[in-house]
Amino acid sequence: IVFSGNGPSGICLSYLLSGYTPYFKRHSLHPHPILQRKLEEAPEVTLLDQDLEYLSEGLEGRSHSPVALLFDTLQRPDTDFGGTAESVLTWWHEPDRAIPHLVLGRNAPGGAWHSIEGSMVTLSRGEWMGLPDLPFKEWLKQKRRGLRNNRATAEDIAQYYQHYVMKKGLQKNFRCGTVVTSVRKVSAESTSNHIQKDLQEHSDSLWNSNEKSTEVFQVDGFFKTVEGDKEPFSIYAENVVLATGTYDNPTWLGVKGENLSYVHHQLSALEEAVKNSNVGIMSDPVLIVGAGLTAADAILFAHHCNIPVIHVFRRRVTDPGLIFNQLPKMMYPEYHKVHQMMKELTAACAGPYERYISFPEHHVLSFGKDKKCIFQDKDGCQKAYKISMALVLTGSNPNLSFLPNDGIDLAMDSDQPVNPKRNPIDVDPFTYECTQEKGLYALGPLAGDNFVRFVQGGALAVASSLLKKANKNPP
Repeated sequence: IVFSGNGPSGICLSYLLSGYTPYFKRHSLHPHPILQRKLEEAPEVTLLDQDLEYLSEGLEGRSHSPVALLFDTLQRPDTDFGGTAESVLTWWHEPDRAIPHLVLGRNAPGGAWHSIEGSMVTLSRGEWMGLPDLPFKEWLKQKRRGLRNNRATAEDIAQYYQHYVMKKGLQKNFRCGTVVTSVRKVSAESTSNHIQKDLQEHSDSLWNSNEKSTEVFQVDGFFKTVEGDKEPFSIYAENVVLATGTYDNPTWLGVKGENLSYVHHQLSALEEAVKNSNVGIMSDPVLIVGAGLTAADAILFAHHCNIPVIHVFRRRVTDPGLIFNQLPKMMYPEYHKVHQMMKELTAACAGPYERYISFPEHHVLSFGKDKKCIFQDKDGCQKAYKISMALVLTGSNPNLSFLPNDGIDLAMDSDQPVNPKRNPIDVDPFTYECTQEKGLYALGPLAGDNFVRFVQGGALAVASSLLKKANKNPP
C-alpha cells in the first residue's frame, strides 16, 4: 500500500496500519446513549472490525462524513459543548495486524504544516489538532507551554506531528523528500521483477505476488537527495491512498498582469517582503484579494507591521457564506476585528489617513506593469490604485497532475476539477474508496474533510477496508 501525502491524514492512517488497534474502553460512559448501547454490544471487538455504518448512524455534528463524526466523538465525546470528557477508546498494539505500507511526502511528516508561517495561530482549538492516543495538550505541557486562547501555533503543530511519528515508531514507513509524478493502473503481468526490488528493501513485501489481482497501480516519482539530485523510483501497489491535501496550488484570478513579479499567491510573500524591508510604513498600500482566513491572516500581519492595506473581495460583508459570519466572536477575537474593519472601513467611510480600506463586492480587472491595479464594483464603476505588491489569497486547489486527466474523472462532477469544498473526489462514505477506481482511496480535503479533527475518521474507514481486503480482521 502506498500513500501520497504525509500530513495528518497520512500519519493517522499509518498509525492504524501499524497494528495500533482501537477498542471501546470498558466501564467508560459516552454521553450519546444510543452510541453507548451499540459500543457495549461487542466491547471485545476492535472498532476496525465493527460495522462503521451501524455505529455512526444518527450522529450529528460539524462534518458531513458519518465516520468522521463517529471517530471524533469517540476521541472527544463532548468537545463541541466545551466539555473535556476523556476518550472512550483504548489502544492496543497488535503487530500481527500490521499491513506493510509506504508514506511518500515532499516535506517532513506533517505535510503543509511545515510550509505555514510558524507564528500563525490555528483556526481550530488546539486539542482538535491532536492525533490518536497522544493528546496535543499533554505534548504541549511537556514543552512547558500553554495554549493561547485554546489555540495553537503552526510551528507547534508541525513539531507535534513529527514527534508523533517518532514516538509511535512509524518513521520506517515514511519516505520524505519524495515527489510523485504519476499513478496509473497497469496489468500485473507486465510488471517486471527487478522494479519490485526497492519494495523488498523497504518492507516485508508491499506487493503480494500470490494475490489474484490482475491489475496493480504503478507509482512513479523521484526522491530528492541531500546533494539536490533527483533519483527516480517506480513502485507497484494494489492499493494507493491519495492524501495530498490542497495547499500546493493557490487559485489564480485569471486576469491580465497576474503573472507580474509583484503579484503573489501565498502569504509567505508578504512575510518575506517585510523581512527584506521591501514594504513598510511608508510604502504604497499592499493589495489583499480574498475574504477567507488566509486573507484575514495577511491583514492582521500587515496591521501589526503598520503596512497600509487595500482589501478587495467579491462578497457582501453580511453574506452568511463569509467565514467570519460563522465564527464565535469570543473564541476568535482577532478575526472578529478584521470583520469589523471590513464593515466599518469601506472606501465610502474611511478617512484619508486610514491604513486599511475595504472594497466589498469588487473584483480585480487587471494588474499593470506600473504597479497600478484596476478593480470594478458590481455596478461596473472602475477604480485604479498604485500598490507596492498584491496578494491574491482566494483559496487553493489540490495538485493532482500525477493522475490521469488530473483526477477529474474521480470527482463528484467529472466535468469539473477536484475542489475540496465544491467538488471533492467521490468516495464511498464508509471505506473512502473512490467510486470510479477500485483500490484507490482519497483522504482529507480531497474527500471533502477539511479539518484535522475530521480527517481521522476517513483514516479509520480506509484502515478498516484495507484490513478486510488483507483478511487481517474477521468478517
